[in-house]
Amino acid sequence: MATNDAWLAQVDEPTLDPDLPIIDPHHHLWDYRQGTVEPTYLMQDFLADANSGHNIVASVFIECGTMFRATGDRSNAMIGETEFANGQAAMSASGAYGATRVAAGIVGTAYLSEGAGVADVLDAQIAAGNGRLRGIRQGASWDPSTGVPNHRTEPYGQMYADKHFRAGFAQLAARGLTFESWCYHPQIPLLTDLALAFPDTTIILDHFGGPLGVGPYAERADEVFAQWQKSVGALAKCPNVYAKLGGLAMEVNGFDWHKQPRPPSSEIFMTAQRRYFEHTLELFGVERCMFESNFPVDKVSVSYHTVWNAFKLLTADYSAAERARLFHDTAAEIYRL
Repeated sequence: MATNDAWLAQVDEPTLDPDLPIIDPHHHLWDYRQGTVEPTYLMQDFLADANSGHNIVASVFIECGTMFRATGDRSNAMIGETEFANGQAAMSASGAYGATRVAAGIVGTAYLSEGAGVADVLDAQIAAGNGRLRGIRQGASWDPSTGVPNHRTEPYGQMYADKHFRAGFAQLAARGLTFESWCYHPQIPLLTDLALAFPDTTIILDHFGGPLGVGPYAERADEVFAQWQKSVGALAKCPNVYAKLGGLAMEVNGFDWHKQPRPPSSEIFMTAQRRYFEHTLELFGVERCMFESNFPVDKVSVSYHTVWNAFKLLTADYSAAERARLFHDTAAEIYRL
């Protein structure tokens, strides 16, 4: 149960296009996560959101630092998270909880920055995923300002350029693993250089590359967009990079919906972010884009039902084939679902 359920319930909209099949390619599952609007968010909690009216047929679990092993070597602790996610997926696959296949794909984590020796951990992650592991994410979101929160793993700003990180990164493609990139918008040029250096590795850009709106970036929305626009334009020229459309409802993005008396409607929500969506779609095309919920992180600002209504409003004039790519097919292809 979310701490802001009553606040979110103030917006009650009919479901747009309720039969449209959706794969949600980005959500988390966790327990004992204090400081969030939903400290416990397990499979059945996700399903409570997913069953709010939209046709969520499957989902992809993305690492979030949960259920790491309490004993053993630090480099292997994260295998516990993949075991946990796979267990949740196995429960869902039983059919006992409904038709939605939760965590049908799993993106785990590993310390790629430890170099080529991470290969053994990657193999162990693949085994723990029991056929469901699709990729690896090692958070890189970092900014020199104390007004911007860094990733929980405290990455270093130039991590994507580091030779040790790249030696670990080089182990992914041979194992059929994608790389999930979570960075902030000033770091996008580093990601572009990484993508150019490893053209055979599929990279997914999370949350538009993290345009910032807090700390020194607050009240500078147009300036941030201009910088982001230039950087993401170069990144989009890399054919091995795909983009997730969503994840801009976090506090770090600076829209401050969570501070308002009422949560945003789907129309208000999309209007505020529309230029990020439209520009990314223009650059990457529907073939390399997919909508994401980023739940329950984005639940601080908006309900799951409203998020998907907003995406449907954005694409109301798109063709059936284009909508199928954005809501289902791109995710199905990238995550082999």
